Amino acid sequence: MVRVLSADDVEAVLEIDDLLPVIAEAFEKQHAGAVERPDRPHYPIGTGLDADAPKEPTGTGLCMPAYIHGANYAATKLVAVCEDNADRDLPTVTAQLSLTDAETGQPVGYLSANRITSARTGCIGGLAARELAADGPIDLGVIGAGTQARWQTRAIAAATGDALESIRVYSPSESRVACANDLEAELGVPAEPVSSPREAVSDASVVVTGTTSTEPVFPGDELGPGTLVIAVGAYTPEMRELDDETVESADRIIGDVPDEAAATGDLRGHPDREIEPFGAVLAGETGRQHDDERLVMKSVGSAVLDAASAEMIFEQAASEEVGTTVPL
Repeated sequence: MVRVLSADDVEAVLEIDDLLPVIAEAFEKQHAGAVERPDRPHYPIGTGLDADAPKEPTGTGLCMPAYIHGANYAATKLVAVCEDNADRDLPTVTAQLSLTDAETGQPVGYLSANRITSARTGCIGGLAARELAADGPIDLGVIGAGTQARWQTRAIAAATGDALESIRVYSPSESRVACANDLEAELGVPAEPVSSPREAVSDASVVVTGTTSTEPVFPGDELGPGTLVIAVGAYTPEMRELDDETVESADRIIGDVPDEAAATGDLRGHPDREIEPFGAVLAGETGRQHDDERLVMKSVGSAVLDAASAEMIFEQAASEEVGTTVPL
């Protein structure tokens, strides 16, 4: 029997406080080499479907497999990115996770993965703020007002507790108003929509970028001593959120997957910069050295985190008898 978890089922059992330590452990396993994480192929889909442009694809498909040594399940995330879905009132990115029993090879689970992806990515920022922010209150500047901006803020609040004292949100659209209002109501932390990127990052102790931009989204010369920048939006060579000033003035750069982070638009123009693994931070091997140190945490995501998240959520759902079981 295969347990199928809908988006509502995942929401019913996913708690950010429970997910944070799971993601931290997955990073440590990845750093120790106790994982299998094959290359993630991506390929065009939908070529030939559009009669007006028969040679053009309608989107991109991705396959992201992973296994953590000792885990009960192997996971494969299937992703489709279709830019025209906004006109169809559908999500641009749609993901599902398939779980296979690691001992028998039998299929056991099929999970809606959009919320899982958002939450595990948020946890990267939450853990980065917990481990790498300077001592003292956190004044958070958020660039972006979409799903990931909310999850980053939510996870930072969960990971740092009462340290989060204020939130400023910038987006070029009026969505920044709704985002700030929603975050303040949910988290009980003052949140303000601001009218410029400069206003969002000025005097911020932690800055988060969660956009799909191909150009820098804030001026690096506005960052103060000790600022932690958490950049999660750019994951391809064409995407970019950080300007040269932000990268060049950073005392150190940390990456969740250093080799892949180096290839993004944020960092590929700086091939000589060392990128330290975030897993080493969580393993206690390195970390912030002084409060005035300016740090950049660059995230591209890892299927290892999907595998760890899916196992936790699947087992919680099974214990609570959430979801639908079907023969396959």
